[in-house]
Amino acid sequence: MSDKTTHFGFETVDEDIKQKKVEGVFSSVASRYDIMNDVMSFGLHRAWKFFTIQTSGVRAGDRVLDVAGGTADLSLAFAKKVGPRGQVWLTDINHAMLSRGRDRVIDHGFDLPVAQCDAEKLPFPDDWFDCVTVAFGLRNMTHKDVALAEMRRVLRPGGRLLVLEFSKVWKPLAPAYDFYSLKVLPLMGKAIASDADSYRYLAESIRVHPGQEELKAMMEQAGLSRVDYFNMSAGIVALHRGYKF
Repeated sequence: MSDKTTHFGFETVDEDIKQKKVEGVFSSVASRYDIMNDVMSFGLHRAWKFFTIQTSGVRAGDRVLDVAGGTADLSLAFAKKVGPRGQVWLTDINHAMLSRGRDRVIDHGFDLPVAQCDAEKLPFPDDWFDCVTVAFGLRNMTHKDVALAEMRRVLRPGGRLLVLEFSKVWKPLAPAYDFYSLKVLPLMGKAIASDADSYRYLAESIRVHPGQEELKAMMEQAGLSRVDYFNMSAGIVALHRGYKF
């Protein structure tokens, strides 16, 4: 056992077991993940992801890495952007989520490379991708600093990293947001996905994830330049962008 601890929602756990606990969460929710995204966000996650795609600057022929890509929303959108001359890798550490993403990619008529891998140990060469994205996955990683450094490593000079993640909401909205996410979401998870505990963890994990300025500083410490961020839905979600030079 490690002598280091980390967050699993509001719970403090040994670093050695966090990954297994997160794996249990996503294996449990994988089959209902997409419908729950629509219900929980009232469909807003589609707008957040669309903005990410538009902000990415990805063009035909580019190489894109979708880290923690899950059910492949971003991978599918990027595949349309890069065209037959480009390449999009769909990756996730969780087999159940990746399997659903792979099936969706095939169902949509795309032949994308898929890899089950840990974001903290990416199996790709240095300076390879034009764009790396991680959407709603960073907060579940045990060593966020290591994952950010790895994502920077595989970017080519001039490439950019985009991190789409829940963040710190506008303070006047915080009480209502807290009630919805900490009280209502677990009930919705129980009713729709038969899993209140996993959605309780997902709501709690937002509260212990770095806020806008803290994540910006972490990206800069990982070696990224010109880091900025865009608040969406009053800060419920933020898109961070940084470049490798």
